[in-house]
Amino acid sequence: MTYDQKLSERIHAELQGLPFVEKKMFGGVGYMLQGNMACGILGDDLIVRVSLEDYEDLLKRKHVKLFTMKSGPKPMKGWLMVEPKGCKSSAQLSVWVKAGIEFALTLPPK
Repeated sequence: MTYDQKLSERIHAELQGLPFVEKKMFGGVGYMLQGNMACGILGDDLIVRVSLEDYEDLLKRKHVKLFTMKSGPKPMKGWLMVEPKGCKSSAQLSVWVKAGIEFALTLPPK
């Protein structure tokens, strides 16, 4: 499994103080809160899980693309991929990780 280790360290810093679990998935890594994925990394891209209400608007942002699994071309609604340029600064990354955290915490614990 290859994914951006530096991005992983940056996400760890954003999640500091929260009871998160790191889990290998998608050929990358996911960060779980209460058993629900908030964000993750696949290759060099950040994966973020967001509400369906916010999904379409967030998808229009620069450096954001659909999240699709390699096993099929169908995009997964509510899941986004943010290219490295979209989370280059600490402020950019913080916005995305916060969005994932906020959504994950709305879901029932697993």
